Amino acid sequence: MAGRVPDRSLCTVEPAVNQVLAIDDVVLCRVSGQQYLHLIKAIQGERYQIGNNRGHVNGWTSRGQIYGRLIAVDV
Repeated sequence: MAGRVPDRSLCTVEPAVNQVLAIDDVVLCRVSGQQYLHLIKAIQGERYQIGNNRGHVNGWTSRGQIYGRLIAVDV
């Protein structure tokens, strides 16, 4: 199964400030010191469970570690 965003695609991300985030949104977030695009899999208050398109769950992150929401992909 391919990812939702092909490698080396130009991505447009809008700031997450004042945005309502939902399950299945693709977000730019910080994980172990790196920035990645991940899917939101679950939400518990201000905690967001993130993972990939292949069913893997990476864990929980805070709203402060989510920088933006993906709004466009140019392949």
